[in-house]
Amino acid sequence: MKLIVQIPCYNEENTLFSVLEEIPKKIEGIDSIETMIIDDGSQDNTIEIAKKYWVNHIIKHIGNKGLGNAFKSWIEKALKEWVDVLVNTDGDNQYPGKYIEELIFPLLKKEADIVMGDRQTATIQHFSHIKKFFQWLWSFLVRLLSWVQIPDSVSGFRAYSREALLRLNITSEFSYAVDTLVQAGAKNLKVTSIKIITNKPTRPSRLFKNIGQHMYQTFKILFRVYAMYNPLRVFFVLGTPFFVVWIFWIARFLYFFSLNPLTTGKTQSLVLAWVSLIIAMQFFALGIIWDLIAKNRKLTEDNLYFTKKQYFNIKD
Repeated sequence: MKLIVQIPCYNEENTLFSVLEEIPKKIEGIDSIETMIIDDGSQDNTIEIAKKYWVNHIIKHIGNKGLGNAFKSWIEKALKEWVDVLVNTDGDNQYPGKYIEELIFPLLKKEADIVMGDRQTATIQHFSHIKKFFQWLWSFLVRLLSWVQIPDSVSGFRAYSREALLRLNITSEFSYAVDTLVQAGAKNLKVTSIKIITNKPTRPSRLFKNIGQHMYQTFKILFRVYAMYNPLRVFFVLGTPFFVVWIFWIARFLYFFSLNPLTTGKTQSLVLAWVSLIIAMQFFALGIIWDLIAKNRKLTEDNLYFTKKQYFNIKD
């Protein structure tokens, strides 16, 4: 059984060696442990450090293409190398390598498809109260919309089975964290977590400039991916308030009409009622149309799954 530990890197010459040194050299149940870095347009000596520590696989992007595109690259490379378990950690040495054996244990026991490291963000001292709140908020929203009960949804310390890698199709260039969890829930992949304690920070996050950008990008990805797999629910939720408004205005008009059929002062209620109904019906119609598209997408993804297995020469 082959394990590949992959590390996305962007100017990580000062910390990459620490990450590589902490990767276990031997794990029970694993025949081969290999390392891989995705250099996402680094301008320092990241590649040289990787070569010095005999990294098995080095993928270099021309320019900074984002974490989502890096995820696509390492999935493709890992499958080409016939990986059984893929572990993702960060190049800034946030996640201690000593947890890798515990992280992959549920995969080796066939108890999960994806395992995540729970950073226990409420206890991290260098996180501000605002950051802790938004970490909790995003994890709550992901649990709510994906039905995946994971306490730390944006943790980058993860282990994937080969089956999970074949099933996932990344749609975001910004980040894969939320995208993969919503897909995992939609595709009935089993996700679990282990508790970890992170190392002290070595640098500020390079994924986003500020908490506002992170909120915007994460919410956009969460809403888009959820709507992609649950369009009927999304559009019916959006259309229902307008339908309720239609009921209110039409009831108001009928009430005054019943009191005095000759009245002309309440016709605005009738106009507003029909405007609300038209908007509601448009949302409901879009929901039905996009639900049919979602069903077709599922058939396409099922076909893509078998195509990947054939392309990467993977046999059950």
